[in-house]
Amino acid sequence: MFRILFFLMAGIGTGYLLRHRNISRYAGFVSRVAVISLLFVFGVSIGADSELISSLPRFGVQAAALALLGIAGSLIVAGVVHHLLTTRKGGAK
Repeated sequence: MFRILFFLMAGIGTGYLLRHRNISRYAGFVSRVAVISLLFVFGVSIGADSELISSLPRFGVQAAALALLGIAGSLIVAGVVHHLLTTRKGGAK
């Protein structure tokens, strides 16, 4: 936990020290590469775990159902919030 906080604070400090340079254009690219690398390593570790792979059919249906319900719930809430924020007083849009 402290390691994570250390790297977070180191990143904040680095960003503060380099705030006058135009490094923000690289931030999106570096973040994208880091996320893709983490996903790849995570996939490799899942693929190498034979016990997890053998139990995938049992948990796969539950995971798919939870993912679909989560997406559906997010879309419903986003639609309700969008409707509430875009509807003016008096019912006129």
